[in-house]
Amino acid sequence: MTDIIRMLGISGSLRAGSYNTALLRAATELLPEGMTLDIYNLAPIPLYNEDIRAQGDPASVQEFRTRIADADALVIATPEYNYSIPGVLKNAIDWASRPPTPPLPGKPVAIMGASPGGFGTVRSQMHLKYLCADLNMYPLNRPNVLVSHCQEKFDPAGRLVDEETSEMIRKMLVALAGWVRRLQTTPDE
Repeated sequence: MTDIIRMLGISGSLRAGSYNTALLRAATELLPEGMTLDIYNLAPIPLYNEDIRAQGDPASVQEFRTRIADADALVIATPEYNYSIPGVLKNAIDWASRPPTPPLPGKPVAIMGASPGGFGTVRSQMHLKYLCADLNMYPLNRPNVLVSHCQEKFDPAGRLVDEETSEMIRKMLVALAGWVRRLQTTPDE
């Protein structure tokens, strides 16, 4: 078991002013002792194409896969597009799931999301958990971080100013630390 829990943060949004990327930045400021969180930018990952993969994973894909493999857990912040996860996030998952040695199976993952609407990304989070099940990842089921009306919870610079949302993120990170430690001490079957 490691002393420090190293997490990789992934935002499903490429937008410069993304509320979901802002959630990840807020999480870096709310980390419990003994955890680190590095945010990875999905922008350099090309569209999945088996012809490209047959020639060898592009450098950006190799780096992404390595960063996942080196992390003890993932924290994914996803918007909701058409009741599901954004294409950029699904594309990155497709690249990371391919053989040989995909880094996703057995990986603990916490999911959160921000939306200007009233449902706070509940449908995209459920879809992402469905993908996690197929990939044999271990999603944290609770607490949920579903941020609705997110435009009211961040200042113009993109800093989280809503204490209730901050507390939800803190609780999720504490629960994720417990989940990671539990999985690290549970023998594989």
